[in-house]
Amino acid sequence: MTTFEERATVHAFRDDALGEYDAVGLAEAIRRGEVGAAEAARDAADRVRTVEERLRAVQVHLDPPARAVGGGGGALAGVPTFVKDNTDYLGLPTGHGSAAFTPRVARRHAPFTRQFLSSGVTVLGKTRLPEFGFSPATEYEGAEPVRNPWNTHYSAGGSSGGSAALVAAGAVPIAHANDGGGSIRIPAACCGLVGLKPTRGRVVTNAQSRQLPLDIVSDGVVSRSVRDTAAFLAAAETHWRNPKLPPLGLVEGPSDRRLRIGFLLDSPNGVPADTATRAAVTETAATLERLGHTVVPVELTLDPRFTEDFLTYWGMLSFLLGVTGRSFGADFDRRRMDGLSRGLREHYLRSWRRTPGVLRRLRRTREAYAAAFRGLDLVLTPVLAHTTPEIGHLSPAVPYRDLIERILAYVAFTPVNNVVGTPSISVPAARATEAGLPIGVMFSGRPGSERTLLEVAFALEADRPFRRVQDL
Repeated sequence: MTTFEERATVHAFRDDALGEYDAVGLAEAIRRGEVGAAEAARDAADRVRTVEERLRAVQVHLDPPARAVGGGGGALAGVPTFVKDNTDYLGLPTGHGSAAFTPRVARRHAPFTRQFLSSGVTVLGKTRLPEFGFSPATEYEGAEPVRNPWNTHYSAGGSSGGSAALVAAGAVPIAHANDGGGSIRIPAACCGLVGLKPTRGRVVTNAQSRQLPLDIVSDGVVSRSVRDTAAFLAAAETHWRNPKLPPLGLVEGPSDRRLRIGFLLDSPNGVPADTATRAAVTETAATLERLGHTVVPVELTLDPRFTEDFLTYWGMLSFLLGVTGRSFGADFDRRRMDGLSRGLREHYLRSWRRTPGVLRRLRRTREAYAAAFRGLDLVLTPVLAHTTPEIGHLSPAVPYRDLIERILAYVAFTPVNNVVGTPSISVPAARATEAGLPIGVMFSGRPGSERTLLEVAFALEADRPFRRVQDL
């Protein structure tokens, strides 16, 4: 195990146009004329080059524009950023982290890309993800992994690991992420960031999700401050608002409202959290009580088959990708998919007859979730069952049976929100691991409760500002 003293920390913070600004701060400086938008883009591109050799976070680079950038307006006008490489960006290839095909150049922006760009951000490229976003670690069989800027011996999380690594290292203030089982919240927890998975339908739905029998994917961002995530959601709502959800608007700080918050240390499927993670959540609960909230134990009783059902659904997605792969590239060959993708597909082929029951039980999860929330505003849990693993622990080169056992012992809290469609946020805890890595804690809410999640996150950030990698 790598000790705190042996850690290899990487960051790009320096005295340039980006300074130590978060996205909101940089956008304000650009609006005031203190920083040029093109200058910010150039300096961000320089920062990316500074860290990329060690982090390996970028899939595709774009040259920074020479003149005015951004959408001509928007809350985050001129802020440099990246799009995750499972989402189409006009003129760039979309590779989905896979070696099974040669990516095609996108002919148009994905709907979410348009919504993201409406905030005024300047895209400098695309970030890496594990194959098709299946893994909670951004690692590969035949390529360098994405590394954690807090300690490059450790995972940056997944599947939005490239985005999280760049933001935590200070290369850009904010970046696109999406979440189909924890893929915003997991890398946020690993890299000491804020990561909010929105309510299903809070942002525009991508085309692939609309075709699924159960839409588990939500798009969003990872950021270093709560206000950046809040600003993104407010800007996204300006572009398009789902009339079926309560309006969110711009959340600007904590609320005076006193909440009743449930408290859960072990996952609903019986996986216990490790000692450091339990301590981080327990200390957060104590902070909430000191801030005037009521924190009480809660139980979330899921169908005992939930984990196996989610795994079967996960396998179905890999199977469908194998069947429809030529839509990604004419040379798609499912035999070139990595060990995790192949293992998930084979799992589904052994259990496909269970699909109707799996879908029925997964949809019923919302009933158990709603029951747990009776009398509560939010529920506090770990993000992950144990602290961030070293590179290689979750590599797709690990034999599938060992790998899936490790994944299920790690990702034990986040998938429930994807199945139910409820919002959930990861924020950094006060406690760090022995290796100096962040630990995330998670708050989950009812559908449409992003405002309450952000207000609690603001309160924790104000009480104890989040640690930054440049402070080590």
